[in-house]
Amino acid sequence: MKPIQLARFNALAGYSRHPRAMLTGEELGWFEHGDERILGILIRDRTDNDYAGMVLARDELLQYRWTNMTTFEASPRRARALLRKAMEAAEMAPDEEHYQGHAQTEPIDFFTPVVAEARLSPDFKTIIEQEGFSPALGIMEPMMRWYDDVDGNFIEQFQTTGFDARVWELYLFATLIELGFTFDRTEPAPDFVSWSLVGSVAVEAVTVNPTKDKKGALVPSPSVETKEELRRFLSDYMPIKFGSALYSKLCKEYWSKEHIQGLPFVLAVQDFSAPPEVAGTRSALQRYVYGFENNVEEKSTGELVITPRRIESHQWGQKTIPSGFFFLPGAENVSAVIFSDSGTIAKFNRMGALTGFGSNRVRMHREGMACDHTKDSAQPIPFQSEVTKNTYSETWVEGLEIYHNPQAVVPLDPSLFPGAGHVHLSDTGEIKARLPKWHPLVSRTVVMTPEP
Repeated sequence: MKPIQLARFNALAGYSRHPRAMLTGEELGWFEHGDERILGILIRDRTDNDYAGMVLARDELLQYRWTNMTTFEASPRRARALLRKAMEAAEMAPDEEHYQGHAQTEPIDFFTPVVAEARLSPDFKTIIEQEGFSPALGIMEPMMRWYDDVDGNFIEQFQTTGFDARVWELYLFATLIELGFTFDRTEPAPDFVSWSLVGSVAVEAVTVNPTKDKKGALVPSPSVETKEELRRFLSDYMPIKFGSALYSKLCKEYWSKEHIQGLPFVLAVQDFSAPPEVAGTRSALQRYVYGFENNVEEKSTGELVITPRRIESHQWGQKTIPSGFFFLPGAENVSAVIFSDSGTIAKFNRMGALTGFGSNRVRMHREGMACDHTKDSAQPIPFQSEVTKNTYSETWVEGLEIYHNPQAVVPLDPSLFPGAGHVHLSDTGEIKARLPKWHPLVSRTVVMTPEP
């Protein structure tokens, strides 16, 4: 029996943890035996203040399930000794003894191609073929065994045209699990009907994708080489892109579905359309959803003065849309819009490396811009980190921002998403944000693998 990090345990089996278990038991340690064929948890009963061990083993779907536990003991040392014996016994048992009687007897395989090679997404081929992305593949495998494919087309889309959208859904899945949520997946929409000890929320995933012409060919993004081109790109072009994606979801009226009545309903959007030279499009989304922007001026004393400015519309070429998504008819039923720059394969690669998945030859360097909390600072600060160093840490929720709807019929409780940034619109039109002490805004990850 060997101890493992909580992050590693969560990557393997955190999806099996029920939120109510945290009410009765405090987890003190996490262990593996038999090359992770068996996992164990040392717990303290919160009521009686005694200790026990819980044993988890893989079922026929390769999902870790509770299979046994020790007696409760007054001493944590005694409980750990009993846990060791119980894990050794579970490892000696045949696989069938840990099965749960699922109607489906074969585990889901997301990485064996189900379509012709010519149809495979280049990004999908990258993670299954390149050693540099083996950490992402390693952490996604156990996660995907728990992801319930309600629509029945997740694997095919993940491997072909829907790679980005499916990765975004997996990111939301991992983040909600990290925050203590469990899911009701009996209905196909919205994507996540989630509840935790704090409360419940319904989440629909949204992606902003590159523009294509009528024949399906990609249309190049507008030039952003000059400051004026970049300003227009973020002030008008991207708000229209966000507007198209969000409005299409608004028209589906998810909130009218019986199974989410009374729950806060959230649209979670990720931008996969912006060219690499654009460092983040959150400002464009913020402009669009609120229809306001903060005009920041610096006095001679160095003090910043913020003046709200109303935005009436966004225009690009022949297309014009009204600004202020939250003020559109029906949008009062959307409690908030979630945004992150991190719902990409790079995030899975970093989290996989942190939790010990993939090749140990892979090295990663992360650099980007983070929020500067210094008073009267209007610019972010640069950062850079070696991901594979022991001093590096990261969470799934890191970098997530939630734009709360001031018109919401069912407001979203910020305590449902600790660790995220929360943004509100004041009565005067000023956009105010409460961000964590460490809050990366945008980053890129360089992956390095030595030659054999």
